Amino acid sequence: MIEFTPIASTLGGLLIGTASATLLLLHGRVAGISGIVGGLMEPSTADRSWRAAFLLGLLAAGAVAYAVVPARFGGESSTSPVWLVIAGLLVGVGTRLGGGCTSGHGVCGMSRLSPRSLTATAIFMVVAMATVFTTRHLVS
Repeated sequence: MIEFTPIASTLGGLLIGTASATLLLLHGRVAGISGIVGGLMEPSTADRSWRAAFLLGLLAAGAVAYAVVPARFGGESSTSPVWLVIAGLLVGVGTRLGGGCTSGHGVCGMSRLSPRSLTATAIFMVVAMATVFTTRHLVS
C-alpha cells in the first residue's frame, strides 16, 4: 500500500473542489460523474458538449498522471476483466438507484449540506467499511 501523502492529497482535494465549484458556478451543474455520463447516454441531451468535455478531461488527467508517475498506479490487476466490467455495470445501476454517485453526493452534495447527500455519503462510508472488513478478515 502507498503511504499517505498529505501534500499530494491536499492538492488533489483542491483540484477536485475547484473543478466542482467551477462547474456549479459557471454552469449551475453538479459534478456527479454518474449524472454526467448518464446524460451522455440519453439520445436527446442538448448539453452534450460540456458533458463530453468533462469526461474527456477526467480521462486525460488520468492519462497524464499515469505518464508522469506510473508507479502510483500499482501493478497488474488479479481480477478478470469480465468481473471488472460486471462491477462497473453494478456501480452504474447502484448510482441510478441511489440518485447519484460518491462524487455527486460526497463532494458536491456535502458541500451544499444536502440532507439527501449527507445520508447517502454516510451509507457509502458504512458499506465501504463493511466491504473492506469482509474482504480482509472474513474472506481470505
